[in-house]
Amino acid sequence: MVETILQEMRARATTLRSLNAAVQFDLGEGRLIHVDARSTPVAITQGDGDADCTIRISPENLQKLINGKLNPMLAFTMGKLKVDGSKGIAMKLAQLLDE
Repeated sequence: MVETILQEMRARATTLRSLNAAVQFDLGEGRLIHVDARSTPVAITQGDGDADCTIRISPENLQKLINGKLNPMLAFTMGKLKVDGSKGIAMKLAQLLDE
């Protein structure tokens, strides 16, 4: 599932470029996806990295978020998504994933 998520995020790299920040997704069990939209091209890799914002979410819920089947604000409110670091970057990322 993590590989599928990586592929889908890489397909959206052009859209994610406007984020202009680094975000890490912590999918639990040591599974990390790092998105660095400060670099050109946008670097989307599996593993740890310096991030302005870390989002803790299950792979299943991240997949739903990417596919538009889970509202980011609802996920945050329900505790399905936790944010460490810049909440503003997390909100901007949610808007970009929703496009």
